[in-house]
Amino acid sequence: MTNGIEYKTKQRADLVAFLETVKGEHLTAKTICELLDKSGVRMGSATVYRHLERLVGEGLMLKYSMGSNGAACFEYVGPEGQCCTPHCFHCVCTSCGRLIHVECAHLAEISGHMLESHGFAIDPMRTVFYGVCEDCASQE
Repeated sequence: MTNGIEYKTKQRADLVAFLETVKGEHLTAKTICELLDKSGVRMGSATVYRHLERLVGEGLMLKYSMGSNGAACFEYVGPEGQCCTPHCFHCVCTSCGRLIHVECAHLAEISGHMLESHGFAIDPMRTVFYGVCEDCASQE
């Protein structure tokens, strides 16, 4: 939104229609641009970036920072505004860069412990664990 006014342009509609087809997937802005182009939707990268940031601001998309050297990753979540449950944590493979959602009762317990014993509320949407995924580990 800009000045409280949400702009509903054809480009925005085209982008949202595309994002609905990849709901729940983690994609960089560059990948989104490439997939749009392959699907025949012509849209400049600056326009895609601008709309992605607006959609994040509106709560329709989530943006994950992939560390200081990696590109941001986006996930379209739609009007529901969340990817999974409130106790969904995220893992990033330092080998292939894949972002993995993890719903784990043990991590929820740790989150509860941190709040109860240390007065610190963990935000699972912003908590990222770094390591090596199962696929990459099996290739080493």
